[in-house]
Amino acid sequence: MSEIKAFQFNKSNLPSIKAFHFGNNWPVVYLLHNSEEIYVGESINLHSRTKQHLDNPERRKLKNMLVVSDAEFNKSGSLDIESMLIQHIVADEKFIVQNGNKGLSGHNYFEKEKYQAKFKMLWEKLRSMSLVNKELIQIRNSQIFKLSPYKNLTEDQLEIFEQIKKIFTTKNEASIVVNGGPGTGKTILASYMIKNLLEDDNFKHLKIGFVVPMTPIRGSLKKVFSKIKGLRARMVISPAEVVNGQYDLLVVDEAHRLSRRVNITNFASYDQANKKLELDKEATQLDWIIKSSRYQIFFYDKNQSVRPSDIRPEDFSNIDEVTFELKKQIRVKGGEKYIDFIANLFDLEPSESNFEEYEFKIFSDVGEMVSEIKKKNLEYGLSRVVSGYAWTWKTKKGGEYDIEIGDVKLKWNSTTIDWVNSKNSINEVGCIHTVQGYDLNYVGVIIGTEIDYDPKTHKIIINKEEYKDFNGKRSITDPEELKLYILNIYKTLLTRGIHGTYVYVVNENLRNYIKAAVSDTNFT
Repeated sequence: MSEIKAFQFNKSNLPSIKAFHFGNNWPVVYLLHNSEEIYVGESINLHSRTKQHLDNPERRKLKNMLVVSDAEFNKSGSLDIESMLIQHIVADEKFIVQNGNKGLSGHNYFEKEKYQAKFKMLWEKLRSMSLVNKELIQIRNSQIFKLSPYKNLTEDQLEIFEQIKKIFTTKNEASIVVNGGPGTGKTILASYMIKNLLEDDNFKHLKIGFVVPMTPIRGSLKKVFSKIKGLRARMVISPAEVVNGQYDLLVVDEAHRLSRRVNITNFASYDQANKKLELDKEATQLDWIIKSSRYQIFFYDKNQSVRPSDIRPEDFSNIDEVTFELKKQIRVKGGEKYIDFIANLFDLEPSESNFEEYEFKIFSDVGEMVSEIKKKNLEYGLSRVVSGYAWTWKTKKGGEYDIEIGDVKLKWNSTTIDWVNSKNSINEVGCIHTVQGYDLNYVGVIIGTEIDYDPKTHKIIINKEEYKDFNGKRSITDPEELKLYILNIYKTLLTRGIHGTYVYVVNENLRNYIKAAVSDTNFT
């Protein structure tokens, strides 16, 4: 059983720490804190490590020390608990965390499940002491937890990061593209990279901006950066803000959502930005970023481009870039097998549909699907219904409902700002622009009337008149281009769920095609 012992963090208490039963030659975890900041550490020699911390001016600001000890602790277990504490305390939002993000433990070890259970009990003890505020389920469902730079990177994430650092030491300027499908950890790697570079003596002089095109995600990342020592909320910027200064490095998340001069809401400000940078009138936000920095890192997925205003893949092919590929799936419990299944399904080459530890179901009744999502939300939290844009937004003009399927009547999202976490989102249907970039525990996807299947030609067909996003189809003259955007919307929606995806298909032919592509166990 883990115990917590309190000490005053000062030199006069060093003898007491040395005399403590676990003060020497035993792994412990400790927390140093004042009312605003905290540092979490781990050591097998607490007395010696405390002396080192007392020589550090940043640590000396922290007046209180809590030592977590356990007769069952081993080195791997204490490292894991240290790592979990750092990740969760950041998302708890009570303290600014002083820790760096190098070397967080994430490996498997003997009886790891037991130590994770110990962590849950430890967290409740810390809550009872008012050192932390939030419950674990609340933290783990939060955007701050998911977007924090305190993460254990996968092997391919670490390898890409190390190769990018080498580029910084060998080239004076470079454009780097990191391709990655849904759930491959693009945002995690981006935020980790920024903090790690700013802790490195070789790179901490760099002026870095984190460009985030999507407003909801940008707001969440600003909140994350405000809670971490060495980072600042003002580092997280919109594409339009890059024209206000010159940077050494611009890291761009969701780069597929950068804009070009098509179907945008404010042509005047867009044109002014091009003029300020002495660029051609048709220059893109990609051009802005390259003109405003020596190095650029674009985290990109061409299959998540969902409207004509998005940057085109050929725009990236026109720059002299270094390319990397993120492959390992870290969001969806169905793994790469499920991601491939969704891609292959819409490419009309369906693949294996039995997924271990993942719930994929086709519903014949949309009302039943909505009810099941609400049940999952009560159990797991963060479960939502979403859809493609196949219904007019009547509630914007005073209508009572937007989506009507038989007797089921539903409303579109009442806000676009962090809709997933908004008060009434469980009773609404989110469009693509509310969930792109978000993780959900369970997602219910309504596939609307704008997309269908022709059993005679064995082709996916698009009903342009049924696609209600005006800016999503205005200026498109090529039917295949519209088809690409709509398919990308559904591929994106169907890969939001961590634990499961539920599907209701309005059009019968498409429903029958999907049913034929999946196992009977997936029907309800």
